[in-house]
Amino acid sequence: MARTKVLPVAKDTFATGQEKTSGKKRLGDANGNGDANGHTAKRPRIEERTDYSRWRMRDDESRHTWHYLEDDNEAKKWQQTLADKYFLGLPLDLPELEKPKSPLDAVKNGLTFFEKLQMPSGHWACEYGGPMFLLPGVVIAWYVTKTPIPWYKATEIKNYLFARAHPEDGGWGLHIEGESSVLGTALNYTVLRLVGVDADHPKMIKARATLHKLGGVTHAPHWTKFWLSVLGVLNWDIVNPVPPELWLLPDWVPIAPWRWWIHMRQVMLPMTYLWSKRWQAEETDVIRSLRKELLCEDWEKVNWFGHRNSICPKDNYHPKTWLLNSINWLLVNVWNPYIRPNFLVERAEAWVSELLDMEDQNTDYADLAPVNAAMNLVCCYVRDGPGSYSVRRHLERAEEFLWVKDEGLLCNGTNGVQCWDTAFAIQAVMDAGLTEDPRWRDMLMKALKYLDTQQIRENVKDPGKCYRQQRKGAWAFSNKDQGYAVSDCVSEALKSVIILQKTPGFPTLIDDQRIYDAIDTLLTYQSPSGGCASYEPPRAGTWLEMLNAAEVFGNIMVEYDYPECTTAVVTALSLFSKHWPDYRAQEIKEFKARCVKWVKSIQKPHGGWYGSWAICFTYATMFALESLASIDEIYENSSHSKRGCDFLISKQREDGGWSESYKACETGEYIEHPTGSQVVMTAWALIGLMKAKYPHVEPIKKGIKLIMDRQQPNGEWLQEAIEGVFNKSCMISYPNYKFTFTIKALGMFAKRYPNETVV
Repeated sequence: MARTKVLPVAKDTFATGQEKTSGKKRLGDANGNGDANGHTAKRPRIEERTDYSRWRMRDDESRHTWHYLEDDNEAKKWQQTLADKYFLGLPLDLPELEKPKSPLDAVKNGLTFFEKLQMPSGHWACEYGGPMFLLPGVVIAWYVTKTPIPWYKATEIKNYLFARAHPEDGGWGLHIEGESSVLGTALNYTVLRLVGVDADHPKMIKARATLHKLGGVTHAPHWTKFWLSVLGVLNWDIVNPVPPELWLLPDWVPIAPWRWWIHMRQVMLPMTYLWSKRWQAEETDVIRSLRKELLCEDWEKVNWFGHRNSICPKDNYHPKTWLLNSINWLLVNVWNPYIRPNFLVERAEAWVSELLDMEDQNTDYADLAPVNAAMNLVCCYVRDGPGSYSVRRHLERAEEFLWVKDEGLLCNGTNGVQCWDTAFAIQAVMDAGLTEDPRWRDMLMKALKYLDTQQIRENVKDPGKCYRQQRKGAWAFSNKDQGYAVSDCVSEALKSVIILQKTPGFPTLIDDQRIYDAIDTLLTYQSPSGGCASYEPPRAGTWLEMLNAAEVFGNIMVEYDYPECTTAVVTALSLFSKHWPDYRAQEIKEFKARCVKWVKSIQKPHGGWYGSWAICFTYATMFALESLASIDEIYENSSHSKRGCDFLISKQREDGGWSESYKACETGEYIEHPTGSQVVMTAWALIGLMKAKYPHVEPIKKGIKLIMDRQQPNGEWLQEAIEGVFNKSCMISYPNYKFTFTIKALGMFAKRYPNETVV
């Protein structure tokens, strides 16, 4: 692309966060905050850095919120925990542990460190960042609802985005390891301006130049154009139509929204409401300046309609189909100007409003994830007003998405990973044979009590009306407040509960009926293919991807069957049937048989399985081999298990490790990570091999040695490359995997090869 001139911008914002006022107070509050149009959200001041010794993370029964203590007395009363310091990257001053002589010693060192990160309520917390479109939604929602942004949040938002700017071109991508794109650069540049960074800051000039080289914000994907239209930087005419009338379609219609994937449903719901209202924030100096900064042409001369389908190739992972383009053309040129009746619009907006309320009430305003939560907040502000309960409660719950680390303040992908990580922590101890060791009893007891409190005990109100899946007896990915059951989250939590409650010395906190409730819900996840999906069985065919309007994601319109989810359900059902052999025995037997048949059918020619929730073939192949082992299919007697093991062995590196890049998720082909072997992927491969009883110990021993060599003297492992993925193109962090899976692999080796010497 040819070099593009960067348009000059107004110097309207200084590092202090104060706008120029020519010596006059602006109309706004009594202190002159706001601007001439009465926007009363105070612009935060910006500092170089906050005092990290003043940050605290509160665990309120699994609800995480970060607090900055400016008062010295308060800071003395509420001391930082070791977990706080770890999350913030502060010195831990922990003593060096005795150098491990065996894998079991390394397990114990790892648990000694990991135990210190356990939260008071019994779970393990962590960052769940990576996507670079999450924080912009929250910050834009704050700004348009005139919510003050404290200086310490503004400062650490600035620090995080500066730290995550591309080292060469200064832009931002879809996720932290991605190439710069219009979506990432436009949205995060906007965030920096909203929190008070000067447009003439060197990093902003560099980022703006990259944005203009990519075509400017007129070439952004749909979600970016939506948010910047809400902000008032763009005109709504640039946004392809998302009419709320879609929600009035009868359920039998093949494209009715209830058939869409749950995340797509919950994002499109508020999006249709705001698009229909064409609501925009009050104009401010910053908004007016952003119109100049983000565009490559004069704002007044932009052909908004003409740029509806303009998109930078780097953002166009899933190009719009001819069918979607045709529908959009009809909506823009026929339906909207000539047919769309007011009575139908009002009816549609009212129904969407009711569905929004049901989502908020079912989650106590935590909502499914930060994308729809930020949009729901704006909808409530538009509908209910700034002082309403719905707005105030949304703002309170939004705090649970935020996370502070050594780089600054980011937005997590959900309100946490609590139940998911806690289940894997328990299983790691079990696989090491340490569940009866008194040394770890208190830690495991706290974890069991946590899963007890987090089991979902009832279905949502009117599940058919709000299109929700059965969930009684289930566990969510994060916590019970969020309340969305996921098949593999239910499975892993259930396995962990059974493991501990069947271990001598542990109480039965979750009785048989509650266990049965979990099984009853698990048995609803199977699709006609035999596989299991994530949140609910698929409600439409993959042909619906022809209507994928997001552009930056693949496989987003409908639910899919996943090998990770299917295999997790198989292992959970296998463990359950060992202890409760008579409960729904025939149904479970047939269910598992269909699952295994499906898992075998999707094995790739090279022997691996494609993973959709972590990177990539290594992750899914581990789960597939584990599920086959749970029905006694292993390397010796199963061609599928043998091919899976041979695939993993073929990818082992010279140093004994495994290294798979996120690019594998995008391309569907195994690609090594350029930084070399990763401890997490090495652990995944080793777990799969050992579950399958791979007969040759030497390759396994080499991998175990790499994990042991990477362990630090205090027992921890350092963060390496990103681990997770969703929708094929967006990566997300699972930092606790470097503890749970490494400990699991080491423990399994110690149990299976007690006489093998590694170091």
